[in-house]
Amino acid sequence: MKAIAQERYGPPDTLQLADLDVPRPGPDEVLLRVHAAAVNPYDWHVVRGDPYVARLMGGTGLRRPRSRVAGVDAAGTVVDVGAEVRTIRPGDEVLGFADGAFAEFALASAGLVVPKPSGLTFEEAAALPLAATTALRGIRDVGEVGPGSRVLVTGAGGGIGTFAIQIAAALGADVTGVCGPEKVELVRSLGAADAIDYTSRDFTDVGDPYTVILDSAGSTPLSRLRRALTPDGILVLNDGGSPGHLFGAVGTMLRGALVNGVVGQRIRILPTKKDRSELLALRELVDDGSLRPVIGRTYPLADAAEAVRHIEHGHALGKAVITVP
Repeated sequence: MKAIAQERYGPPDTLQLADLDVPRPGPDEVLLRVHAAAVNPYDWHVVRGDPYVARLMGGTGLRRPRSRVAGVDAAGTVVDVGAEVRTIRPGDEVLGFADGAFAEFALASAGLVVPKPSGLTFEEAAALPLAATTALRGIRDVGEVGPGSRVLVTGAGGGIGTFAIQIAAALGADVTGVCGPEKVELVRSLGAADAIDYTSRDFTDVGDPYTVILDSAGSTPLSRLRRALTPDGILVLNDGGSPGHLFGAVGTMLRGALVNGVVGQRIRILPTKKDRSELLALRELVDDGSLRPVIGRTYPLADAAEAVRHIEHGHALGKAVITVP
């Protein structure tokens, strides 16, 4: 099969198109014929082995990538199932988490894929898993957003941000998105009552502070974010794409945890996990018309390195997706 292989840490050019054997599913796994795979900030962190602390914590592999094939989000057709899989059959169209998604075939745990909504293309379906579950967790669970909440989302025009705006609006919140000037109309169209162009307005200088802030941009100091929050508000820190070779986003998370113990505001770290129930909740939002992925760019499999480079540069519109013919 054709796959995007990585033998060492380095820039996106270390990703190379290679011919590899088709993997075989374990007892509780399914084998997917991948039709599309999303690109996330997580991917460029793994490609570079950055930040270094993630290697020491066992997240990516100490000397070389833990997974030879890049990518974690996929949508495709099941072609084979393990001996213990009972609820999924060959021919099913699914989306979910699949390590090694930048390939013609990839393995996934049967518990981490769900049926693809019929109203989504494979490209749109592939955009959901990591970014949309992160947004759902940050808005609904960690941020406790509901009717009457005043929500601010930074990085609102990106992958997580476009999902977060829609999810917060579906939960009845009054939502404001922070984005670049070229994304203002898009953010409003997704359900934001206001969209702030950060190049012309200081979003932390507000008369009516927010009850919840989801910070996915990672470029604003903690003190300024807190200034825009109510005295008992919730600040959700994600910073998934934050740079920094040594600590990256981990440094921001640690500072937030330290401040959290001495202020009235609740500063919460957005946990990373893979959860089937979140995928099913997203599917419901898609089916009732509350959620639709925004695809900014698509790339053929052979151009995966360029796709990762695009995400690494920041300011991507919505999601970048790799298509696999």
